Amino acid sequence: MTVIQQIINARIVGHQSLQQVAIEKGKIEAIAPKLNLAETTETIDLGGDWLSLGGVDLQINGGLGLAFPDLELKDLPKLKQICNFLWQQGIDGFLPTIVTTAVDKIQRSLATIAQFMATQEDKENTAKVLGVHLEGPFLNYRKRGAHPEQYLLPLTIENIQRVLGDYTHIVKIITLASELDSSGATLTYLRDKNIIVSLGHSLATATQAQQAFNQGASMVTHAFNAMPSLHHRQPGLLGEAIVNSSVYCGLIADGNHVCPTMLEIILKASNYDRGVFLVSDALSPIGLPDGVYPWDERKITVTDGTARLPDGTLSGTTLPLLIGVKNLVRWGCDLEKAIAMATESPRKAINLSGIGVGQPANLLRWHWDEKQQKLFWSRVNQSRNNY
Repeated sequence: MTVIQQIINARIVGHQSLQQVAIEKGKIEAIAPKLNLAETTETIDLGGDWLSLGGVDLQINGGLGLAFPDLELKDLPKLKQICNFLWQQGIDGFLPTIVTTAVDKIQRSLATIAQFMATQEDKENTAKVLGVHLEGPFLNYRKRGAHPEQYLLPLTIENIQRVLGDYTHIVKIITLASELDSSGATLTYLRDKNIIVSLGHSLATATQAQQAFNQGASMVTHAFNAMPSLHHRQPGLLGEAIVNSSVYCGLIADGNHVCPTMLEIILKASNYDRGVFLVSDALSPIGLPDGVYPWDERKITVTDGTARLPDGTLSGTTLPLLIGVKNLVRWGCDLEKAIAMATESPRKAINLSGIGVGQPANLLRWHWDEKQQKLFWSRVNQSRNNY
């Protein structure tokens, strides 16, 4: 085998021993403990560091001051800047998330993203838009959180069609409260359209959640947040999700949305190849300093990466996805599992392949510094500004 580059002594999620990786023309050609390569032009020795694909963020609400529900065609250059920024933060792909707002605004945002996706190329050094995550407007009023109540809609097929319009093909995930439709007809409709149904902002009981999962829902949006708490006699939506091996749970690991102890509970009940993936749930000020920023018709205050409405309601973060990996490791999570939850698990949750032969070699190197007790990452072949 003739290759341009090889990586040796790499730890890779799901592999027991140190691995070698062969790369040719920007793609992974082989992964094995020992490769017999006829020719290489460069060898990178990771010395036992971890190697992964870049992160995938399935819930991010904006960036660099632009909220995705506010997207218009004039914002296409800014959307490109956001893609470049997220690449610098270790992200390979993401789902722009459109939260509850007026239907005409949702349609305008979807039209803008559809045009962007139609023209984006498989270029290096930029994150790719993988589709759209609609978080609402079919949410339970009592668990709406920061979502504006005036734009919430009943969960009906007619309203779904009205919201999706001509853009069903780009919507990858929709977060909804399944208890708003006891018949389950809307879930069947969405799954027939190949849209992943994620339960969130919901008061669903365990029985209602089980019914929704049986009808095709396969995900939970920001586990613990905007849903009933776990209770020993009333496990609710989250309890039912945790014991269902077919359901993925998104998790915000900023230390504010969920207490680290509760994070440990859900992680001990799952594993890296199913169950939990990290999301940033980052709002539009990600990439900007702390301060006060507009958010729909309201304002949010960002302090140390946490965003709140004037009444104190938690509305999101401005911390990049990979900060969650570092936090998990700092709180005692297994390093392999933490890396997988930002790189492998989100891919599997939306039916994409993880690291393997044929994948673009957009690779991250993860280094645990024993002396500093800190985790660092960098993109392979680029400067180690995160080391």
